[in-house]
Amino acid sequence: MSQTQQAMAQLTSVFHKYSGKEGDKHTLSKGELKNLLTAELGDVFGKTQDKAALDKIFKDLDVNADGVVDFQEYVTLIASVTMLCNESFKKSK
Repeated sequence: MSQTQQAMAQLTSVFHKYSGKEGDKHTLSKGELKNLLTAELGDVFGKTQDKAALDKIFKDLDVNADGVVDFQEYVTLIASVTMLCNESFKKSK
């Protein structure tokens, strides 16, 4: 598998590691999202203890307002964070 294919498989695997513990296995509840952000992106988001900040992140991600974060909404988060990291990398050169 190429590095890109491995990255895609890893992103999918991480999503499903956290989804379904509180409901639908194809979506993330607010609690599941908090666990994912803390464990997988803690260096970026901190420990997400700020309820208002978590509520805003969740609301911003849940673009269809169905009360959960689906895989497409999760990938949007990952892509956005990746673009910010790339911008930071470019500035540090």
